[in-house]
This record gives sequence, C-alpha cells and structure tokens, in this order.
Amino acid sequence: MDMHFSIESDTKPTLIAALRQNLPDKPSWSAVRRLVNARRVTIGGVLCIDEARRLSQGEVVRVCDRSVQEPPRDSDVQIHFIDKHIVVAEKPSGMITLRRKSEYAWTWARRNKQPTLDECVPRLISEHAAKKANQKRVHRRHPKLYPVHRLDRDSSGLIVFARNQESQGKIISQFANHAAVRKYLAVIPGSLEDQTIRSQFIRDRGDGLRGSTTDTSIGEHAITHFRTLRKFDGYSELECRLETGRTNQIRIHLAEAGHPICGDIKYRGPFGGPVVKDESGIRRLALHATELCIEHPESGEAMTFELGWPKKMSRFIHRLD
Repeated sequence: MDMHFSIESDTKPTLIAALRQNLPDKPSWSAVRRLVNARRVTIGGVLCIDEARRLSQGEVVRVCDRSVQEPPRDSDVQIHFIDKHIVVAEKPSGMITLRRKSEYAWTWARRNKQPTLDECVPRLISEHAAKKANQKRVHRRHPKLYPVHRLDRDSSGLIVFARNQESQGKIISQFANHAAVRKYLAVIPGSLEDQTIRSQFIRDRGDGLRGSTTDTSIGEHAITHFRTLRKFDGYSELECRLETGRTNQIRIHLAEAGHPICGDIKYRGPFGGPVVKDESGIRRLALHATELCIEHPESGEAMTFELGWPKKMSRFIHRLD
C-alpha cells in the first residue's frame, strides 16, 4: 500500500482516527495501529509514530509501502564544537531539528518516541559536564539552546545552535547578509550542468507543496549554486551552496530541474510534469550539510567546519562508483 490523503476539515482529528476514516475498507483500530507502529505513516513527509497526534487542515498523511527509518536517538548525534556562545552538532538523517511548539506540553515519554535535535544536544552537553565533574548523576535541568537555522528531517550534517540570545541574533544576521557559507552534498539521477538556479518560492505551488512561481512579484527569492563533483553510471554527486536558506530549497530546485535527489519521497519532479521514479534503492535522503563557515559571534574569528558523508551514504556512493 502506498497512498496519501489530505485533511480537509478543521476538526483536528487524531492520526489514528483520520487513518481509519480515509483508508480503503475502513480497517480496524488494531490494524491502523499496526501501520503506525510499523513506521509506515508520515505527515508532510515526516515519520509519525504517535497515533494521538492531532492533524491540522491541509496536512498530508501518507501510508508508505515499506517502513520508514527508525527515529535516531541521542547516541546518533555528535557534537563537533562547543563553547559559551555556540554549539556545532552533527544531525543524523531521520531526526527533526526543532520540536513543534504544539508538542511542548507532551510528556517526556511521548516526546522521547521521536527525539528532536534541540532536545538531544542539551542532554549530551549535560552528560559531558557530569562526566567532566566526575558526577554520577546528570542534572535534569539542561542548558538552553537558541535555534539559528534548520536541516530537513531526512538530511544529515552540520548545524549550529546559539547558547544565548545575543549570539543567536548575530549568527542569524550573518545568514541574512549571506556572510555565512553553507554547502551541501547531494546525489541525483543523471547529470546537471554547473549553474545557479534562482526562483520565487511560494507555500503552495498547486498541489499542497512548496515550489517556484513564475510571478516574480510574490513569494521569497531562492538562490542555489550547483557544481558537479563526481559522475557515476546514471548518477551524479553535487556540491550545493545556499545563498538563501528557504525551506526545502535544494530539494525543490533540483526536482524542478528534473533531477530530484535520490531518496526524496516528497519532491519527485517539476509541478505538473512527470514523476521521476527513484530507482536508486536508497532508504534516506541523499542530502548532507558538509560545510559550515561562520564568524564567531563573540570574537569575530572565522570558523570553518567540514564533514564528509556518513558511513551508510559513503557505502551507497561506493556502490555507484
């Protein structure tokens, strides 16, 4: 089974109720619950294993024909740099960057079914501090982080958090003024000439997904620079440099160019055009934040962090090569 449906009403049904109502032949509650527990249900392309999750009007629920990757845990997160002002961490594929505001009131047990990066990193900081102080117990009160940018759930790689509001504002300004450098690696089918893609992004291109519009008087300006690093038999590895940082920007630009990223289940081609079938066999999005260059918010020092593909992606690329 691989099907999807949109929530048409504003009654905010639970996930399990919406599935039972919209799936063919109205399966039993236990059958629907098995689908959720088997990690086969996504909301807006994001895995959801919480059957009680309330759905908003317009959200798209998909039942996949195979299980989605199990949610990563604290042990899958790596911290690459930390001081009093910033933290640079490595986000694994399959982990959401920030907890939704509507989920703040959830119990710890409910949130821990799908940990988010902004919850994992403070726990790791507290654990490290406890070990350094030779303490047996980790304090429950974890340090606060201030978000600066996000990575898509299914992408991986480098991300920076601020540790105070002043640092947060300074780094956000660097991104807004294009002073920070963010480079990604991506694997696509076929080949793409080195180029810069510019377009205007809108929230709904006509099918409920973000995308580009030909009306330059509306939307947000999106600019991505692409360069081919390696070519394989039927595939290419790209370097993608963000000039602007819109939601799903690289994924949208490549899909609209006819080369959707391998493993992308959300954007599979230009709006209104044919769906580009993914024959790569990969079980994650082949998109990785490989380089991050910022100025330290306190000292002004230029800082560059680089991170190659994770092991599983490296093995995938080795098979292509």
